[in-house]
Amino acid sequence: MGLFARAIEEAGIPTVTLSSALDITSSVKPPRAAFVNFPLGHQAGKPFDVQGQTRIALDALHLLETATTPGTIVRLPYKWDERDPLDSWEEEEMRHPSLM
Repeated sequence: MGLFARAIEEAGIPTVTLSSALDITSSVKPPRAAFVNFPLGHQAGKPFDVQGQTRIALDALHLLETATTPGTIVRLPYKWDERDPLDSWEEEEMRHPSLM
């Protein structure tokens, strides 16, 4: 992720990465990234949620204008389930039978 983004940036093309793994993104240090606290593989939003996906994409693209410091990671304010203020999907995912 970070290596490819940096190579593209060196060619003069700005990049933004979308991430749902903050620890990995922090260690890779892409030029600029948008973090969404969603389950892995869903950093662009929920399946078939065109409005939500569009908001996430536009917010991420906005970083091309606003993230001027290399390595900037912006946490986008979206929740997987708006009715769940604690974002407990993470706890539920850790109890998944495939992880036990």
